[in-house]
Amino acid sequence: MDYRSLGKSGLKVPLLSFGAGTFGGQGPLFGAWGKTDATEARRLIDICLDAGVTLFDTADVYSDGASEEVLGEAIRNRRDKVLISTKTGLPTGEGPAEAGTSRARLLPAVEASLRRLGTDYIDLLQLHAFDAATPFEEVLATLDELVRAGKVRYIGVSNFSGWQLEKSLGIAERYGWPRYAAHQVYYSLVGRDYEWELMPLGREEGVGALVWSPLGWGRLTGRLKRGEKLPADSRLNQTAAFGPPVDDERLFRVLDMLDEIAGETGKTVPQIALNWLTSRPTVASVIIGARDEAQLRQNLGAVGWRLTDEQTARLDDASRTEAAYPYFPYYRQAAFARLNPPAV
Repeated sequence: MDYRSLGKSGLKVPLLSFGAGTFGGQGPLFGAWGKTDATEARRLIDICLDAGVTLFDTADVYSDGASEEVLGEAIRNRRDKVLISTKTGLPTGEGPAEAGTSRARLLPAVEASLRRLGTDYIDLLQLHAFDAATPFEEVLATLDELVRAGKVRYIGVSNFSGWQLEKSLGIAERYGWPRYAAHQVYYSLVGRDYEWELMPLGREEGVGALVWSPLGWGRLTGRLKRGEKLPADSRLNQTAAFGPPVDDERLFRVLDMLDEIAGETGKTVPQIALNWLTSRPTVASVIIGARDEAQLRQNLGAVGWRLTDEQTARLDDASRTEAAYPYFPYYRQAAFARLNPPAV
């Protein structure tokens, strides 16, 4: 397993990390993802560690905290061998202090995550969403307090817009507070919006990308076929409405190309889709998930080899879409592109 620096920080993370969204399995969304208990989770983590996957990502909102509890139980007595990434900020209840990233929310939320995880520190704490109701200074000062107390070692965000991330970095620099090292983002062959603004920002400011849903919300597993209905046991039947949208024309254009390259390489469709991501600028780690050992071992096979430049170019062409304003001129018009070439 290769390891990369997480943005400008000194933290080294594995090229593939493991998403614990399948742990616990409560509610309509997470129950459809998987219902991995502590015994099963321990086995999956054993396999990950044997392969060099040391970073495990979860969130307080995953299965109402059960994901953190299962992960904590599964890593008991080997905390020093793993990196824990968790997230907070999305609503976990109806109360005013049960959502957002105010000081009143962050401090007890971190304490609750520490209890569920069975640890006294979090390697990477990420804000799960931008909180427009809380001043930037309050958020960053509270995170600084948590880092100084040793309860959090590195900080990051997830699903921020460009201006929200850039302003946060500027304020952190002004006051000498810790800066965000990571941005957990949606990025896949059927979801490349990250490239328009957030990727150039990440490269300029040294913020590493942790990629969530790298298989396009389960669409790039190789099970979907043009002109056929969803398999009856596909989680998309229950979860499609929760995830990023993609039109069928583009989806099957990408799937056709993945099938073509799978025939050339002997690799599976998800392995190719994951491998494509590992070569993209700013990507520090791609978060893979698995409901069972077979699925995990297949996803681990996405590294240790490379697509050719020609195969990468074909995937780029098949997955390309029109950029939104004000970005499309820089992709379509030579004069704009000469001044500001795309990050990729």
